[in-house]
Amino acid sequence: MLRVGALVKTSVLQLPARELVRRSVLPGLSSVPSSAVRTVSNSSAGDAAGGGWWYSSLSDSAPVHLCEYFLVSVQQVSGLPWWLSIMAATVTVRTVITLPLAAYQMIIISKVEALQVEIAELAKRLRYEVSVRATEKGWTEKQSRFQFKKNLRRLVTQLYIRDNCHPFKASLLVWVQLPLWISLSLTLQKLSLEQSELQGELAAGGALWFSDLTVPDSTWILPVCLGLTNLVIVEVFSLQRVGASGIQRLVLNGIRGFSLLMIPIAAMVPSSVALYWFASSLVGFSHNLLLRSPRIHKILQLRTQRSQTPYRDLLSAFISKYKKWS
Repeated sequence: MLRVGALVKTSVLQLPARELVRRSVLPGLSSVPSSAVRTVSNSSAGDAAGGGWWYSSLSDSAPVHLCEYFLVSVQQVSGLPWWLSIMAATVTVRTVITLPLAAYQMIIISKVEALQVEIAELAKRLRYEVSVRATEKGWTEKQSRFQFKKNLRRLVTQLYIRDNCHPFKASLLVWVQLPLWISLSLTLQKLSLEQSELQGELAAGGALWFSDLTVPDSTWILPVCLGLTNLVIVEVFSLQRVGASGIQRLVLNGIRGFSLLMIPIAAMVPSSVALYWFASSLVGFSHNLLLRSPRIHKILQLRTQRSQTPYRDLLSAFISKYKKWS
């Protein structure tokens, strides 16, 4: 056992930065669907429901039934037309469920970031202790690295326990948000089918150019608005990634491409689904901006120093990036 155990008994180390908190989920990007939802409208959806066992299983699952009960209850209690009921339900779900989780994610990330000064100091001491021990024991370079990593993992675990900020907790948002997004999407798809008892109400429950919520938006206005909103969310997130690595830039470009891919996908599903995706993205983006507020940071008692003018900084960053492109 290395002497570093006694030296840093009450302190712990952190894995390299690339193994810290992976912000893999864009705050506020609700329309981050995987290939799990490949629905189409009306007759095509009916074929999928009849021929795809996975679709039948998911559409008849408990989460989908729960979402169906929730959507129908919102519409019946509020008395609003279906398009407004969908938007109201989206705001409710995102505010009651995902917003608190997004705030919790910020707290976890803030705790991890606040440990960096201590981590840097302890890393130096650990490396020194390993080198001294390696000289005494005659370890090879490979053995020294093994001992360093072994003690590093143990100290990292102690660090996470001490400050209650394991990075996995920061991923809780995506584990809740993605299944919820899929369940609500499948619910609206199911309600838009001809065999649904509410299909007639949804057909007459739209507004403006999407008067029939059971058919795709032939004007492509909703799909394009969805794609543009997601692109804005991606760009806002990218402004936080100063000095991003090559892999990070590659992932970011992949997300940009996926945001554009969502446009034709949204043009194939019923307008009710496309409306939900668009509303969810808008609400998520507004929550993302809300969580940047210094007042919210004070309420959450974030440990790391945050800008007192986040919105001005964001606008300036956008202008600077636009000038580079032009």
